[in-house]
Amino acid sequence: MARILIIDDSPTEIFALTRILEGRGHQITSACNAEEGIARAHSEKPDLILMDVVMPGMNGFQATRKLAKSPETAHIPIIMVTTKDQETDRIWGLRQGAQEYIVKPPSEAELLGKVDVLLSRAH
Repeated sequence: MARILIIDDSPTEIFALTRILEGRGHQITSACNAEEGIARAHSEKPDLILMDVVMPGMNGFQATRKLAKSPETAHIPIIMVTTKDQETDRIWGLRQGAQEYIVKPPSEAELLGKVDVLLSRAH
């Protein structure tokens, strides 16, 4: 299955997302802030990234833009998973380079559906 990197400052969110994705057989790594997440994306080259938006320091929009602009990580699909539920936030997230945008808490079906679609496109 796929290697998925979760970038989120909430241990509870990381746990919940990990449980859902590991249940589908995916291998999960995580980072608790954007800077660590960017470093892991470069070193581990995951198949997919789940990105929170609201984090201390660099936010998820900034981190997504950095990853999307880097030749080493631009091919990695990013799903923003965030509490920011305004349409303007969704549009901005997609403009930064995310392929999908999910409002927390995601349903298991929605999360797995979007993950499956992006992974099938990438392979």
